[in-house]
Amino acid sequence: MSVRELVVLGTASQVPTRHRNHNGYLLRWDGEGILFDPGEGTQRQMLRAGVAAHDLHRICVTHFHGDHSLGLAGVIQRINLDKVPHGITAHYPRSGQRFFDRLRYATAYRETVGITEAPVDADGPLARTGGYTLEARKLSHPVESYGYRIVEPDGRRMLPERLAAHGVKGPDVGRIQREASLGGVTLEDVSEVRRGQRFAFVMDTRLCDGVYALAEGCDLLVIESTFLDEDERLAVEHGHLTAGQAARVARDAGVRHLVLTHFSQRYTDPDEFERQARAAGYEGELTVAHDLLRVPVPKRR
Repeated sequence: MSVRELVVLGTASQVPTRHRNHNGYLLRWDGEGILFDPGEGTQRQMLRAGVAAHDLHRICVTHFHGDHSLGLAGVIQRINLDKVPHGITAHYPRSGQRFFDRLRYATAYRETVGITEAPVDADGPLARTGGYTLEARKLSHPVESYGYRIVEPDGRRMLPERLAAHGVKGPDVGRIQREASLGGVTLEDVSEVRRGQRFAFVMDTRLCDGVYALAEGCDLLVIESTFLDEDERLAVEHGHLTAGQAARVARDAGVRHLVLTHFSQRYTDPDEFERQARAAGYEGELTVAHDLLRVPVPKRR
């Protein structure tokens, strides 16, 4: 049975708090696990969330600030200690290659698993599998940063009333799906486009074209909202978003489920992030993330 869900491992920005670990997010996408921005403490959070090293297939780092990457050393060593039986691909800004190298080889350990380094240096597709295309878009932050987007290919949804009208039934339904036509009836005659699902991960950034491109039409958008709206000046200065800005992006992009995260330790009331997001006009499903939360990807439209 396929599972598509986000497992939130940490939600703090800059420094951990008593209730929030540094960043860390695992996306389960059918049989694959994609780990985003493993900050310090990610290995322990994985244990608490029931995530094993064997669950990982890709690691995607948006940028090389410590709260988004210091956990790489421990995660990579755990992958090797547990002798994960499949290769792992790591994506990260090419400009941070020296940081990735230092973290990958921070201490001595025995390498048992092949980790393919696939650095990012431009917008566009990074990988294509049978289940999705992984894309990147450049963001606006004091250090080079990229957001990531997963797009499932469109499929076809069979329509029972049209199948019946054309007399297609039983094993012939499978045949027309495989062969695209049967006895003069085309697949288009008895089905409609089933839009593929879309997921985006947007961390440290000001508002920019990349943010909107990543969010467009997403079923699930995970996006930073480091500051509340009254501190917008600080957000712009430090290269971050406010709750209202993130919500307006989601509203304008037609996002179905918005997940706010990466909160500054200056705030003590998480409900205020939801209030400001709603005040900004976002009407879809909204989650203010907390550590160890699981968020399912919405069912197809």
